[in-house]
Amino acid sequence: MRIIKSIVMTTALVISLDSAMVKAEVCLGMACMYNRMTPTQGIDATIVQINESLKAIQSRVNGGSADSKDASDEVIIENIKDALKLSKEINANDKVDRNRNRANGDLKKAREAVQEGDLNKASEELKVAEKRFKDLKGMIDLTLDDRESQQTHMLNRILGTEDKKAGARK
Repeated sequence: MRIIKSIVMTTALVISLDSAMVKAEVCLGMACMYNRMTPTQGIDATIVQINESLKAIQSRVNGGSADSKDASDEVIIENIKDALKLSKEINANDKVDRNRNRANGDLKKAREAVQEGDLNKASEELKVAEKRFKDLKGMIDLTLDDRESQQTHMLNRILGTEDKKAGARK
């Protein structure tokens, strides 16, 4: 009887552990939640969503009927929300992240303007956000010379000597 109990317990334990085990293809943590694309691809995808929002606003302003007001607002808001979600893929460095957050602020202002019914303000905010996201690409592409020019070496700071290369741009 003891042998049967131990076999049953062992089998139950193995089954429960097998079902709780994490498979190799499952990703854990916040890093795997995003980062399905490179930062440059994330910027491009976000800009595409912003352009979709701008097109929806333009079509609404030019030829939207009174019946489709709520539907158009919902479409515009969904495009802005998708742009906010896609912007989470932009993960390069702290400087890029700070500026991404500023651009996200413009997207949120545009969403609020659409909710209030001010489509002109929303389109202006979307254009500002688009420009900020385009500027992020320049922040990602730093060459080695640029990085060296931004550094002041520790020995130069300690000795108080001038570093001719620090701060010099080509």
